[in-house]
Amino acid sequence: MVFTGAGISTESGIPDFRSPGGIWTKMMPVQFQDYIADPEARRVSWQRRFEMEETWNQVRPNDGHKAVAELVARGIVAAVITQNIDALHQASGVPEDQVIELHGNTRHAKCLTCGARVEIADIRAHFDKHGDAPDCRLCGGIVKTATISFGQAMPEAEMARAERASLAADLCLVAGSSLSVYPAAAFPLLAKRAGAKFAILNREETDQDPYADLVIHGEIGPVLTAAVKAL
Repeated sequence: MVFTGAGISTESGIPDFRSPGGIWTKMMPVQFQDYIADPEARRVSWQRRFEMEETWNQVRPNDGHKAVAELVARGIVAAVITQNIDALHQASGVPEDQVIELHGNTRHAKCLTCGARVEIADIRAHFDKHGDAPDCRLCGGIVKTATISFGQAMPEAEMARAERASLAADLCLVAGSSLSVYPAAAFPLLAKRAGAKFAILNREETDQDPYADLVIHGEIGPVLTAAVKAL
């Protein structure tokens, strides 16, 4: 299995969150409970999402995503577990059912009550006209991007899929994750404890480097591209 974090997508022009100069050094994230309780927090959250719309519309899979997709196409990688919310793995050609999105997907929204999908364009149209996001047209519930916010429960189905993929893997390759955000970062260690070889490719050191069988500090795209060509 491959486990990816923000580092694989920065090469596509998506800013990360935690590094110096990252998004969260400039603005604190809206907590889930605040989003639920406070209409102003919801307005701020949606305003930030729309400010990123041009970025989301322009970004494309980079060589790192394409290398992972090639490994999936060859049958070498069975599952891609990702902390990213950009859907670039799917855009690179990885089948939807082989991508496990632990932190959700910003490309659409859903109702927190009934789970109905809502398109971002529809929410933007309502926001521009009324200054806030619409309630769910089916049940009247609160609508939120289909991402996992701080304080929000992790998605049970995806967590279960990631656990199964980790236990089944004979090799876990981490690409572009600081491995500092739990519970997501526990899956590579779970794979290691279950007997898998463990490799980390990241620009900087991670807390899990001492447990890995192979650690490479470098750019994701060039290194993965060279590795795939060498197979």
